[in-house]
Order: sequence, then C-alpha cells, then structure tokens
Amino acid sequence: MARRPWRAALGVTLAAALALSGCAASREPHGGGSGSPKTGGTVRFAMPPSATPNWIMPFSIPGYGGSYNAMIRSTMYVPLYSYDGSSGTVTLDDAASAANVPRYSSDGKTVTITLKPLTWSTGEPLTSRDVEFWLNLARAGKDNWGKYSKGLIPDSITGFHAVDDRTFTFTLDKAYNPDWFTANQLSLIVPMPHAWDRTSAAGPVGDHDRTPDGAKQVFDFLVSQGKQLGTYATNPLWKVVNGPFALAGFTTSGEVTLRKNPKYTGPDPAKLDTVRFLTFTSSSAEYNVLRAGGVDYGYVPTSNLGQRSKLEAQGYRVEPWNGWSITYSPYNFNNPQLGKVFSQLYVRQALQHAVDQDVITSVIWRGAARVGYGPVPQDNDTKYLSPKQKTNPYPFDLNKSRQLLADHGWKPGSDGVLLCADPAKCGEGIAEGTRLSLTMLTESGSDETDGTMQELRSELSKIGIEMKINAQPLNTVLANGTTCEPKDPSCSWQLSYFGTQGSWYFSANPSGEDLFATGAGTNFGGYTDPKADKLIAATNLASDDRAMLEYSAYLAEQLPVLWLPNPPYQVSAIDTALHGVTQDPMAGLLPQRWFWTR
Repeated sequence: MARRPWRAALGVTLAAALALSGCAASREPHGGGSGSPKTGGTVRFAMPPSATPNWIMPFSIPGYGGSYNAMIRSTMYVPLYSYDGSSGTVTLDDAASAANVPRYSSDGKTVTITLKPLTWSTGEPLTSRDVEFWLNLARAGKDNWGKYSKGLIPDSITGFHAVDDRTFTFTLDKAYNPDWFTANQLSLIVPMPHAWDRTSAAGPVGDHDRTPDGAKQVFDFLVSQGKQLGTYATNPLWKVVNGPFALAGFTTSGEVTLRKNPKYTGPDPAKLDTVRFLTFTSSSAEYNVLRAGGVDYGYVPTSNLGQRSKLEAQGYRVEPWNGWSITYSPYNFNNPQLGKVFSQLYVRQALQHAVDQDVITSVIWRGAARVGYGPVPQDNDTKYLSPKQKTNPYPFDLNKSRQLLADHGWKPGSDGVLLCADPAKCGEGIAEGTRLSLTMLTESGSDETDGTMQELRSELSKIGIEMKINAQPLNTVLANGTTCEPKDPSCSWQLSYFGTQGSWYFSANPSGEDLFATGAGTNFGGYTDPKADKLIAATNLASDDRAMLEYSAYLAEQLPVLWLPNPPYQVSAIDTALHGVTQDPMAGLLPQRWFWTR
C-alpha cells in the first residue's frame, strides 16, 4: 500500500518536534499487518549519521567509497557476481548476480562466463560487449579506481573473447584460487551499458573504449558526470539501468529515492514501488524522527538501547546488524610532520597499547561492538583468524607504552608532550625536538564515535601524546584521508577514522589486497611492507587457509593501522510489518526483496 509521504528537513520536522515534546499520541503508527504480502508501497530507510550518498558510477574512485553508495548503486547496476552472508555463511547470491556460475579450465587460466537474460532500460539486452566495455575502462582508469591493486584485476585479465552475445571468456595471467578469484575479483565487475561509450555529453556513442586513449577519454567523461551530484536525477546516462530499481530522485544533501524498474527482466524484481534513503546530521536527529514514526527501517543509538521496549511497543523490532568487517584508523605514513614517526614500529606499538578496547566496547558501545586486533574479521567465521590475532598481541598497558617511548629517546617537554630528545634512538628521519602531537580526522554525528575519540585522547595524554580531534562529515573524512605524497597539500592529515559503522566490509574472502598491499587504491595511509605483499599474494593463490593465517598473524603484529573495536553496522529498528529484510554482514541491502504486510 502507498505510504504517507514524510516531509523533510532533519531535526525540524513536525514529527521530530512532537517526539521531542513527548506527544506519543501524535506519532505515526507502525507494526500490525496481516502477515500476507501486499504489493507496492514505500519504505523510508535511514542512512548512517552524516552519511550522504555521493557516487553513482560503477567505478568507485578514491574518496567516494562509502558503503551506502554501493548499496544504492547495486540496485540499479547488477554486479557480475554478488555474495551474501545473512545465513551465517558467505555464499554466492545467484539471483542478485548478472551471470551464471563461472567455469574454470583445468589449468585454471581460462574462465568462461554466461550472462543472464537481463535488459537495459533502453530495451537493449545485456551483452558480452557491456562486460568488455567495463574491462576496457578499468584498464584505462585503474589508477583512479578505488578497488585497484597492482597486478590484480584488470591486470590479471590478459585476454577477453566474446563467444557470443551472452558468453565470453577471460584469459588470466596465472592460475588463481578459483573461489577467491570469483568472490574477490569477478565480483568487482559491474557490466556497464555500451550506450555510455562516449567522450562528451553531446558526442556520439561509438567504440571509443577499444583504444587506450579513447577508453581514457570515456572514463574521464563518466567520472566528470559522476561528480555532478545535482544532475543525477536528470542525467540521461544514469537512467540507463538493468537492476530492479531506477533512480527517481537525488538531492545534493544526499536524500535518494529509488523507484521500481518496470523494465527489469531478471529473477529478483522489486516488490516495493519506492525506497527513500533519508539523511541525518547525527544519530540523535535520526532517533528523534524514528521515535516519531518517520522512519520505517532505521537505527537505535546505543545510548538509547534502554528504550528498546518503547520502540517494540511502537511497532518496531530491534535487531543488531553485525558486519563482516574490521575497524581501524590508518596512519598517514607520508605525512611530512609525523610520517617518519608512524613508520617506527615501536611508536605504533605504544599507540596500540594505549587503546582500551574493553572499555570502548563495554562502556561506550554498551556491548554492541566487538574487539578487533588485526586484519581479518574477529567475531564471525574464525577460520581465517590466527592465534596471534585472536589473543591480542598488544593488550591495553600504558606502562608498556611509556617504556617503549622512553627507551627510544622520547622525553616530556615543558607542556608534558613527549619530544624526541635523542634522534639516534627515535628513528630514521625523526628530528630532535619533534613533538608527539597528532590530529585525528574523524567522522562527526555519532555519540559512540565521539566517545571513542575522547577515550583515546584521554589515554594517550597519560603517556605524553597529544591528540587533537578534527570532526567532519563522513564524506569529508573519506575525501581528505586518501593516499598522498609528502609534498601534496592534501597530505596534511595524520590519522583518520571512518568506522562508526565499521571501516571496511570485506568481499567473501577477507584478504588484504585492497587495504594493505603496496599501492592499493584503499591503502589510504600508504603502508608498504614486502613481506606483507608476499603474504597477501599468497592468499590470492593458495587453495587452503594457511596463507591467510600467516597474513592475520603478521599484520596483527606489524600494525599497519591502529586497530580499534568493530561496531555493528547498526542496531536496527525495523517496522514489524516490513518483511524480506536480511541484514547481510557484508553490508548488502537488497531492498527489492522487501515487502509490506500492511
């Protein structure tokens, strides 16, 4: 059934005001339902605090990698392969994938893939040419693609051959672990309409992508269009979709409306008419609107979990949404002031010993978060978790932090902040008088994140390290905390935090080629370690779990980032009349499967 429209501005809506004033009788009702599916209707989904979608093109460039972008984009552009972990095991989601299960040759170096009979909204069928188009653009734009890791896709695909309109083969440079290659590489491919093969808005559609220069021009054109958020709802490019939804509205403030795609021909059609993604400046602003009934699928700040019974009485069910994820704060190893300091393992060890994960999880997150000590998920499928990571190589111990720094030439200055007094002990490139004063660029809008940062600052101050907090909207943090060179003005950031819902959600296999391999697109801090690179490469090739266990142990010990507790994606509040919701640990959404029973 159609739902009453919800009018607008965050924090000043009528319902929010009513919630604040305690007028429970004026709240919009939820719950009920006949138990039988109803056709159509609208769902209002609350996005994380300060999160505003800002990318639509099926290539996520650095600084535009928010999980909410991928959630929305995957409903319009069907990935070659999609995975889901909501059953407790991460498995291929066939209905949400654009192709049938791939077939690998006996030598492992050829992959044959057949597309499903999907159709673009123009009426044109999805063909092998659309996959070739994606591949050519990936090759041309790989240095500006956030998912690129040197030597992996598209580098690993040395040949493409269209067998027919729907079947094609990839020739690989070597034999990879097929499970890993499908889950972590082929899943990155999102077939794009060949109708986008143009170098300007007025230019003709052609085969520009079949030359390197032409492909680069097309890639740059599409990126330029992707940066024009104000045109998303009207740009004819983004109206060409093959997924269960199409874009019906997009505001520059980040509110997004999806409408059922009537021309979708796949096995996973939308049951709803529309889905609205609502933006909020803070978790408390979202909670006010939730309590007023203005959200159908939202979240409960942990500080409000004590009101669970009230929400349930109002017609919501409250469920944690745990993630196949890790949470961390990257160090900027290229920062001109502190990059050389962060390059010293003893400094990273001292900082890690000052993180009281037990307090952060139990007090600030009220038990909703889980500790995290290394590069693979700590509390889901533990087959990838080494004993070293599991038992925490660097437990909270301020005395160890102080001793590590004192042993390496650091002494308190007049203001109590540690100074490098003996450069020979401090480490290569660290000048005498360098102060251990750092700034954390952190996302705003979350009470839990604010509390985590305050706790971390307090503990660091006890060992002589000053931590300043620079809170910004999430998109600003993601845009300003990217890989840089010391001479770049953009290299002023020192540490960043974007983990209120978890910093990184993995593909089915939690390998580290995207995060910690030298030169990886989302290796934001510029971490590099030859042994880590070898271990990561081994995880991509090995057919057993030994390489992953070695990788888990080594990076838990080497600290490429500051490991922090891993929050749930959110503690959800879902209208009890809304069904078909599966809270995928991989942060997938699949709103096409939702339906009302009211």
